[in-house]
Amino acid sequence: MFRWQTIAKFALLVCLIVIGNYLTHAVATALDFDIRPTNEEVVHRSILVAATVYTLLLAIPFVPGAEIGIALFAMLGPPIAFLVYVCTVAGLTISFLVGRLIPLNLLIEFVEGLGLAKTSALLKSIEPLDGQQRLQALAKNAPVRFLPLMLKYRYFALAVILNIPGNFMIGGGGGIALLAGVSRLFSLPLFLITVAVAVSPVPLAVFFLGKEILAR
Repeated sequence: MFRWQTIAKFALLVCLIVIGNYLTHAVATALDFDIRPTNEEVVHRSILVAATVYTLLLAIPFVPGAEIGIALFAMLGPPIAFLVYVCTVAGLTISFLVGRLIPLNLLIEFVEGLGLAKTSALLKSIEPLDGQQRLQALAKNAPVRFLPLMLKYRYFALAVILNIPGNFMIGGGGGIALLAGVSRLFSLPLFLITVAVAVSPVPLAVFFLGKEILAR
């Protein structure tokens, strides 16, 4: 019975990801229209809706919400750079906060349902520990040699992972932020600072160099 409940939850998550991907593509496609003085009100409304949807979709793991941000850059260029930047930080922060709210025991139940006994045992061992103790325990039980170094410089590692090509394979920005929240190894203020710096290069490039920079 428990295994079927886990499968149902996993299927629901997959459906959410599929719907999120569809909405991302649909919104990005809908933004491909000409801007004229006669449709200014429609443009403003479309930007508001797109920015809101972009923020929410970016918070969902494995959903390429960044497509909407790129579409906004392509349509409006430098004037939209700050709004896209703020929405990016907001979306990742939402995902992080959701991760912080997920009880570790629910995550343990989920991985047990998937048959991941070693992962479940590790999570159970760190559940009663505080942040620093968890950090030490994870470093001690690290399966690869460079993991303790990543844990020590975890904020720098987070900034790098958010910017590496192909991070969609590990959940994209939303998934990475969610895991950071679940881990309880990142404080909210330092997470915000890290994300604010990590996601700034593209908006800054568009703001100073124009939207043509995206085509290079």
